[in-house]
Amino acid sequence: MSAVREFMTTDAQCIKENQSLVDAAKMMMDLDCGSLPICGDDGKLKGMITDRDIVLKCVAAGRDPREMMARDLASGRPHWVDADANVDAAIEMMETHQVRRLPVIADHKLVGIISQGDIARNYSEQRVGELVEHISERKPMNA
Repeated sequence: MSAVREFMTTDAQCIKENQSLVDAAKMMMDLDCGSLPICGDDGKLKGMITDRDIVLKCVAAGRDPREMMARDLASGRPHWVDADANVDAAIEMMETHQVRRLPVIADHKLVGIISQGDIARNYSEQRVGELVEHISERKPMNA
């Protein structure tokens, strides 16, 4: 069985929890990505932030992205996977939580990101198709 660390992208970068949403947006632009892990000063994962979060929860809400910090969007318990976990565990977590990417943790620190694309490049077509289908399903509003 394949471990997550064999599939993940290793050059993942964090936005620090005390950095502004402008910093996050600039980092996303520079890295050509749409999401970033949010890390504390201790290097531990605090959450994830997406370009959509910045637009909907800050800009559209009339808040100032220069004053709003990444930590302000790090709500709930972040979903992540251990670097040594089987890739099927990552797929199951992506399906369960309907997310397209997961931070990868080793020794309580971020070591990478595993995405739907990483899996698609390295896994069977059938399993990738199931993953995409499950992630894209819409849960009922009352679920």
